[in-house]
Amino acid sequence: MPEGGSSGSPERPILGEARTPDGTRVVLFQDTWLLHILNPASGHAELEPHLASVLQVLELPDHREPERWPERERYFKRGVGPTEWLMVVVDFEDELARIVTAFGYGHGRTPEGWKP
Repeated sequence: MPEGGSSGSPERPILGEARTPDGTRVVLFQDTWLLHILNPASGHAELEPHLASVLQVLELPDHREPERWPERERYFKRGVGPTEWLMVVVDFEDELARIVTAFGYGHGRTPEGWKP
């Protein structure tokens, strides 16, 4: 789906979507992007120009690992976004898998278990 996307429902428009390497459709709701990920007070406003990169992380990750929460997985891609790594967390609990957060990861660290 092109950026700027279509609506999932009137209450939660879908801003973008991608497919994981396993073929699972994952959506990014507009409110998650604007009110959580880009929230200037507590979010990661530096990601604002990197929407396409956030979706690319899911399609072509360099590393994946389970999240501490059940039904969630972390996806990492190196060399995209504002830092060395970009991490995107997906929740698979509901029928529609969704991005719950994204942020730059790095500052000298690599994901645990990552092998070049």
